[in-house]
Amino acid sequence: MRISTDTVVIGAGPGGYVAAIRLGQLGVPCVLVERGPLGGTCLNVGCIPSKALISASKLVEQIRHAGALGIEVGPVAIDLTKMMRWKDGVVGKLTGGVGGLVKGNGGQVVRGHARFVAPHELEVRGEDGAPTTIEFRHAIIATGSVPTALPGFAFDGERVLGSTEGLAFARVPERLVVIGGGYIGMELGGVWQRLGARVTVVEYLDQLLPGFEPDLVRPVQKRFKDAGGEVLLSTRAVGWEPLGAGVRVHLEDRKSGERKALEADHVLLTVGRRPLTDGLGLEAIGLATDEHGFITVDGAQRTAVPHVFAIGDVAGQPLLAHKASKEGEVAAEVIAGRQAAFDMRAIPAVVFTDPEIATVGLSVREATTQGYEVKAGKFSFAANGRALSLNDADGFVRVVVDKASGVLLGFEAVGPEVSNLVAEAALAIEMGAQASELGETIHAHPTLAEAVMEAANAALGHAIHALNR
Repeated sequence: MRISTDTVVIGAGPGGYVAAIRLGQLGVPCVLVERGPLGGTCLNVGCIPSKALISASKLVEQIRHAGALGIEVGPVAIDLTKMMRWKDGVVGKLTGGVGGLVKGNGGQVVRGHARFVAPHELEVRGEDGAPTTIEFRHAIIATGSVPTALPGFAFDGERVLGSTEGLAFARVPERLVVIGGGYIGMELGGVWQRLGARVTVVEYLDQLLPGFEPDLVRPVQKRFKDAGGEVLLSTRAVGWEPLGAGVRVHLEDRKSGERKALEADHVLLTVGRRPLTDGLGLEAIGLATDEHGFITVDGAQRTAVPHVFAIGDVAGQPLLAHKASKEGEVAAEVIAGRQAAFDMRAIPAVVFTDPEIATVGLSVREATTQGYEVKAGKFSFAANGRALSLNDADGFVRVVVDKASGVLLGFEAVGPEVSNLVAEAALAIEMGAQASELGETIHAHPTLAEAVMEAANAALGHAIHALNR
């Protein structure tokens, strides 16, 4: 079979399928190629199912502590099979609509593994091995990323697991060792801890959630440890061996060299992700990757090969679904002849730990390094009425402001539902708003968002519900 089209999009994750839909809206004929389920990692084995399990496990935790609110309940019973069916149902509702949206906007979906065979020709092989040749004018590479293994810890799907298997346990493990204290490890480790597992997180660096400011991480680490979790920082995982149906994990203190061993049912390996270009045939179009395996792009998402674009994880950091979606829109609009570029001032980042962390823009440290003289305003959720009424008042909101202009440079928060609060700050930064404009905006009471207003006013020296220092 041969298909001719204007644009072929390789990969139907949150970058690829958004690009395909936008191309259709702009009247550009498009073929979307995907070898796995539509929706990619994010919708199928990443963002969506993990957040479903996070929500379910946090509800379990709330029920366990309902006595503080005068609500007495008996022991919590967890039907993990039913919980997994519910999680899969959430995934199905979202992924089921992707193909319909692409086709409804005039696109075509082809299933199979794609490989470039010529500068304007792609070969797709389906499960039956039959090839389909797609001739195109433009191509968008949106193949995403895959989990990175660690020397001595090859994924086997039984004892050494990746994030995909970490979302699909048949039973709650009694003991779980998580290697990698980044956002994936802390999110999934938190799920299984709240559902009853004894979880140990092993992190090579000196801090959990590297890249975030230490005071944002402290409430997360404290709550994790208070719930019985163990954290081993500055620790190297050097190997493992089978132990009955489980594992014995060998560790080494990175500073002292002291060795120890942990026994567990499974190892959950979450040390990062790498771009996926294996078998794509980039050499056939004269396209190379950088030393980290990423495809270099310009502000229009165009690669070194002018008619080929790249978006999402394969196009570089940060590896975030919403960044991929925006890049997909940009690439589609450029292909359609519109003036477009990926020139966002700031990209929000959220970690769905307990409590949540959310940031956008510059931290105080980053802003100072870039030469700004900054003012920071901080407001604690302990003084926020809505947080207290939720019985969830750990954490704070901080805004970073340019002292000379009053312009908002950054936002950092740890606490209840800060994943929803970050959008206001992202909009303010994108629009070049001043802290005074954020502080003077009337916020509904009682809401968590009042903490954003109060933090902005604190930066200006006149927060109402906190002492100004």
